[in-house]
Amino acid sequence: MRYATITTWEVLDGADFDIVMDRVRAKRLPALRELGAERVQVIRTSDRTIAAISEWPDKASRDTASSYIEEVRKTVRAEDNSRMTGELQGAVVAEI
Repeated sequence: MRYATITTWEVLDGADFDIVMDRVRAKRLPALRELGAERVQVIRTSDRTIAAISEWPDKASRDTASSYIEEVRKTVRAEDNSRMTGELQGAVVAEI
């Protein structure tokens, strides 16, 4: 069964949103793809916040990638001038 994660992020005060997003596009999204994510979308939810939706083939694929993802999250504040504010995850139970 397909699996998805939704993470919410806030760009730190004083950081340039466009520069932060350039780094996300260049480094973070390709890394998730390499780890097995089939699709990753980033939605701007306000002037300083985004939500990232990652779709995985199944929970096992996401679980395999989780230790690397956690390590990256520890460095994101300093490297990307952002901080994670929340996370949801679960099986995809319907789609069109």
